[in-house]
Amino acid sequence: MIKVNKDYLKLPGSYLFSDIAKKVSSFAEANPDKKIIRLGIGDVTQPLCPAVIEAMHKAVDEMASADTFKGYAPDLGYSFLRDTIVEKVYKKLGADIKADEIFISDGAKSDSGNIQEIFDRDVKVAVCDPVYPVYVDTNVMAGRTGSYDAATGLWSDVIYMPCTADNGYSPELPSGGKDGFGPDNKVPDLIYLCFPNNPTGATITKSQLQQWVDYANRVNAVIIYDAAYEAYISEADVPHSIYECEGARECAIEIRSFSKNAGFTGTRLGFTVIPKDIKDVDGNMLHSLWARRHGTKFNGAPYIIQKAGEAVYSDEGQKQTGEQIAYYMKNARYILEGLKSAGYTVSGGVNAPYIWLKTPDNMSSWDFFDFLLKEANVVGTPGSGFGPSGEGHFRLTAFGSYENTVEAIDRIKKL
Repeated sequence: MIKVNKDYLKLPGSYLFSDIAKKVSSFAEANPDKKIIRLGIGDVTQPLCPAVIEAMHKAVDEMASADTFKGYAPDLGYSFLRDTIVEKVYKKLGADIKADEIFISDGAKSDSGNIQEIFDRDVKVAVCDPVYPVYVDTNVMAGRTGSYDAATGLWSDVIYMPCTADNGYSPELPSGGKDGFGPDNKVPDLIYLCFPNNPTGATITKSQLQQWVDYANRVNAVIIYDAAYEAYISEADVPHSIYECEGARECAIEIRSFSKNAGFTGTRLGFTVIPKDIKDVDGNMLHSLWARRHGTKFNGAPYIIQKAGEAVYSDEGQKQTGEQIAYYMKNARYILEGLKSAGYTVSGGVNAPYIWLKTPDNMSSWDFFDFLLKEANVVGTPGSGFGPSGEGHFRLTAFGSYENTVEAIDRIKKL
């Protein structure tokens, strides 16, 4: 008799952005005359830059000839892209990363969701709160989060690290374990960090990140470091990679994306770095396990897309994608300054394309969502969708067109 994985049945509702899409679709159907401006999902709007398009055209032409045709990609990805990443990303940061420690994939979302598969079901997971839902939901599916309390929005076996205005939306080290920190059941084995942060837009300094690396090595934990938004960093003391920290090779896995730095949301490309120095308590190399999983479940990102990814790191590619990032950050500044002038309490928008605001008049996150949609025809993301500490907050993204961004914020200011 067939039975489903009961851990899937524990998931409350549907995926956050699916819920938003249904609400917006229903409103649009009932109000066909309304112009809805979407500043909710983090999808880019600017086209791929010329250097990337040129590389893709050349790669397409190669696929038309038997002499240059490419079939399945190598498990880890083509060496031309992995070597380029080493030279253009990690060597520039002074980080000791080898090409065979880089795994090319179809995006950071896939990797951040799949990486948990190589860990034991009983590992204790720590997440920031609020948090990108994929980190928690995929661990729910794997059966390691315990039971869900609908009243609090918390999972019994997840270690939550609240990120609030009081701590600058920066998580504090878990208070469990040795050295007088508290109960052993509050010591994480797997720690998810994302900086610049989604959804709050917050960052931490290199010295703060070093504390996390030192902590992970002290308690023998692994950090999953999501650096999808590092290209938006503008302040000098904010690290672009966790491998800028001493000891990170022994405890950190870094996940990166081409979606936000180069507009690949529709073409899909990312990579994960797993140094060969990371081992579990029995001496098993995480690199080997991920390589086995990668080779079994993934047939490689398309050659055409990997050539496009290589072009991102060319001089022209860096110049052109840099202009796109500046475009989005111009939007972020308009949102940030516009909402502040309207009396909102706002953060983010400096090193990240996300603006995090406190809902007015103690509105719940979803009430404010409905209010904005109905009264201003603007779509954002309810903070509660990212976790309990997100309640009473709201996320707007800077990925719309400048014209739409200006119109959206002007509408909000008039409410």
